[in-house]
Amino acid sequence: MKACSKYIQEIADYIDGEIDTALCAQLEEHLKTCNNCRIMVDTLRQTVVLCREGKKEKLPPEIESKLNAALKKRWEKKFGK
Repeated sequence: MKACSKYIQEIADYIDGEIDTALCAQLEEHLKTCNNCRIMVDTLRQTVVLCREGKKEKLPPEIESKLNAALKKRWEKKFGK
């Protein structure tokens, strides 16, 4: 798990192809033996695909209102008003 923390911050750049080749090779070696990180990479890749290809859906007003309130509450808890 200690090795995982070394790579977690680099995963988004890895998926975007924006890390240097040496770090990319290290991360790919790590992914060969770490199922948790491999799942994280695969999930993030799929999320990117869904976001790019998905169509926008309008939420029902009551759900949108609840979601916005929950997000606002978390934001204020983390960052203040």
